[in-house]
Amino acid sequence: MENSQPRTEHPRITREKQTIQAMVHIYCKAHHGTHGELCPECTEFMEYAFMRLDKCPFQERKSTCGKCLIHCYRPDMKEKVKKVMRYSGPRMILHHPRLALHHVWDGRTKPPKLEKKTTS
Repeated sequence: MENSQPRTEHPRITREKQTIQAMVHIYCKAHHGTHGELCPECTEFMEYAFMRLDKCPFQERKSTCGKCLIHCYRPDMKEKVKKVMRYSGPRMILHHPRLALHHVWDGRTKPPKLEKKTTS
């Protein structure tokens, strides 16, 4: 029997999505002149980042992606996230102080290790 209920998202992942969304909006406004809406390039990047967060094997145990032992971003998207975070990170404290402080705190969390699958 198929479960028709959507999977509930852990608050940690929800907050991580809010943080990346805020950072992308700051970056897009400054670099692409958008106001409110994101440009197609930044929309594609944000959707990609959300998809990666949804598939993160650590979920609520995760540290920040920069400290993660598994680098799951494609090389082009990894470069994009570096640009976005380098620009937006310092500005987050002014625009979204709560998210910025949570991100710093989450970054202090030691990244978890994946448990190895046992074969029987």
